[in-house]
Amino acid sequence: MKEKVLIVDDEEEIADLIELYLKSDGYNVHKFYNGMDALKCVESEEMDLAILDVMLPDIDGFHICQKIREHHFYPIIMLTAKTEDIDKIKGLTIGADDYITKPFNPLEVTARVKTQLRRYVNYNNAAGIEKENVPITEYEFNGLIINKNTHKCTLYGNEVALTPIEFSVLWYLCQNKGKVVSSEELFEKVWGEKFLDHNNTVMAHIGRLREKLNEPARNPKFIRTVWGVGYTIKE
Repeated sequence: MKEKVLIVDDEEEIADLIELYLKSDGYNVHKFYNGMDALKCVESEEMDLAILDVMLPDIDGFHICQKIREHHFYPIIMLTAKTEDIDKIKGLTIGADDYITKPFNPLEVTARVKTQLRRYVNYNNAAGIEKENVPITEYEFNGLIINKNTHKCTLYGNEVALTPIEFSVLWYLCQNKGKVVSSEELFEKVWGEKFLDHNNTVMAHIGRLREKLNEPARNPKFIRTVWGVGYTIKE
């Protein structure tokens, strides 16, 4: 499913440029040059993210942000030519998730869009809110990113070389982030075999994962042992 992105900016060149970049990345873009038409779209269409210019010819982006927040929780990125901190604070206070000051690189906007959508989907998944037809393919927290489609894991921007089994172990723990997963469950889900007592396979793989993630033994940042129960991903 293509995510729907709302763009509202009275500077047509800027709106058109952002639209061009987002469409090239596969997003479904709804673009408007004034606030009133944008509000009508918000009322009739379910968006996945909104990019709002603060200064508009009819109503400002702050007002649109407030109206969106009355009924919707998808990410909102504010655009403005102003650099005053008070404007940024106001936008974030009324419900905006991010703020970009003009002039900007369009690639920065697309990167922010991807980040906000990823966080939104991951948050909904963790909260048990399942968005139709949006499978979770990536988790990101504390500098760790693991992507199921590319089968890559990075830590602070550096790729971590994982074996397929190590990747599967880490992915399953991320899927169950916040829960304690027993060694038995982890073994049967990842290896697909019946777990037997005194099987140290899971412990060995957890140990290698911690080494590759530079985990301190006494206070691990990611994979925490719950003694007598199992393992959990620590946020």
